[in-house]
Amino acid sequence: MKLSTFGFLIGRGLRNLGTHWAMTLACVGSMAVCMTLNTAAQLAEVNVDSMVNYLGSQNETVVYLDPECDDATAAQAGEKISALNGVSNVIYVSKEDVLDTYRDYMEEYASLWDEFENDNPFKANYRVTVSDLTQLSQLSKQMERIPGVVKVTAPMDLTNTFVEIQQTVTKVGAGFVIVLMVVSVITVGSTIRLSVFARRREVEIMKYVGATNALVTLPFVVEGLAIGFIAGGISAGASIGGYAALVNAAGGLGGIWQMLVGSSLVPLKSVWPTILSSSLVSGALVGGLGSMFSIRKHLNV
Repeated sequence: MKLSTFGFLIGRGLRNLGTHWAMTLACVGSMAVCMTLNTAAQLAEVNVDSMVNYLGSQNETVVYLDPECDDATAAQAGEKISALNGVSNVIYVSKEDVLDTYRDYMEEYASLWDEFENDNPFKANYRVTVSDLTQLSQLSKQMERIPGVVKVTAPMDLTNTFVEIQQTVTKVGAGFVIVLMVVSVITVGSTIRLSVFARRREVEIMKYVGATNALVTLPFVVEGLAIGFIAGGISAGASIGGYAALVNAAGGLGGIWQMLVGSSLVPLKSVWPTILSSSLVSGALVGGLGSMFSIRKHLNV
């Protein structure tokens, strides 16, 4: 295909956008809405993952050591805990540190805590942070089998709740994305089908005189790509603007909501390049697929 012919066909495809401008606007609008909802579902999934990871990092697993174990056994236990795959942080807390912590909490009973100086009832322990909450149960069992460990206290109920929320959002988000992609393809296909129907005689004549399938298809594919690209740009702008407003609003929250939302939302600078590129690429891809599916049956003349 000559370069001039290629340029002519691309121009023809772009001019087709104005042939049925009302349908084109409706298609761009519906696609932009679908893609914006799609992006919102993906952002929700990313932020729920971030929130679960953040909350997981705030909930430590406490590994209590046998009061009778010596310093060497306690040190070896700490090394084995740190070596476990999935453990991100380990902090040793001696019996004296625990006693000092409780003394600070209850200063009015300072004389009572002084009596424990020579007979400390507390156990030395390791405060363990797990990077992946789904591994917490398995890691707790592994830590219980380490020599010198007598008990492991882990926030299992809270962790299971976080993990269930994370898995549910992931599944719902994936289904949402698939449904909206199908709707977008059908929407573009309907617009291109209308354009093809209006020019069906022209397509038939081109085929009769020997035009190749590529020559006939290219203008319609360009039209679909343009629709998808425009819709993707609108969707990206709406998504980035909406997410920026959400991040700013989260900064004004107070109390537990600040801890849960404000401290764990993924920063805008980390997601906007992905939102922009994925919206433009997915929009063009959906538009191109919708065009090819619509024109295919009209090529058999």
